[in-house]
Amino acid sequence: MSNRRTKAYKIFSVTVITILAILFAFPLYWIITGSFKTAKAINAPSPQWWPQTFVLDNYQKLFSRQLAPVWEFNIPFLGLKLTGPNAPAAIRWLVNTVFMAVVSMILTCATAAMAGYALAKKRFTGRTLLITLIVCAMALPKQVILIPLLREMSSLNLYNTIWAVILPIVGWPFGVFLIKQFAEGIPSEMMEAARIDGASEWKTFLQIALPMIKPGIGALAIFTFINSWNDYFMQLIMLSSTSNLTISLGIAKLQAENATDFGLIMAGATLAAVPIIIVFLIFQKYFTKGITMGAVKG
Repeated sequence: MSNRRTKAYKIFSVTVITILAILFAFPLYWIITGSFKTAKAINAPSPQWWPQTFVLDNYQKLFSRQLAPVWEFNIPFLGLKLTGPNAPAAIRWLVNTVFMAVVSMILTCATAAMAGYALAKKRFTGRTLLITLIVCAMALPKQVILIPLLREMSSLNLYNTIWAVILPIVGWPFGVFLIKQFAEGIPSEMMEAARIDGASEWKTFLQIALPMIKPGIGALAIFTFINSWNDYFMQLIMLSSTSNLTISLGIAKLQAENATDFGLIMAGATLAAVPIIIVFLIFQKYFTKGITMGAVKG
């Protein structure tokens, strides 16, 4: 009787999960297939669940818009500017967004790993107060600090550059808190043994602590990448010129200029979804493991 109940529960769980997965994946499916449909098929009274005729017109329109340098790298505080060859503006928007998300992910994971490790395994004056401030900062709405951030970026001559979106996310309080929770699970005996063997503090962090908090860093990498990629509000405030737009702002601009051209908008949305899917597929193992470990720690 127990085995029969277990089997029935598994069948029910798989059925529910499958239905939910289909519901969540359907918008992405609709956008991708819609980007290959004609305008007539998209606006048809009865929906076409699969394109009867695959067309590339939407992507041709997307990539035939105004040109912009495919990359334009500004080195903060040094006044150096490196410019690449011209390409369609959509390519430039995608390059801007990928650069912003990847650099934000790397810098956030690096700073959070070091700060979280120090808060978890070191004892120093003001540690409790610092942890309290970090927890309070997690509950602070971004809109509250928007004006100070905007003035700070303007005073540093970083406004309307991609760095104005990258730097504010580097010290993400949630990232520090997440890594701190993982670092608290590192056995103190292993660190003491490393110090007795003559390992320096930096070597102890790199060879002992870092491998043990890797699942947490993997989960944080996904969180940071998606958070940076989808941070439309901050991008809207900090970026203004066409060449510095991200793919989200670019799609919004297409929607404003082409209110009824849903095929063009779907093509832009499909282009924006590809990097997110790739990053999740790469880091999903660490993401799942990180969430599971966090649940066990409770």
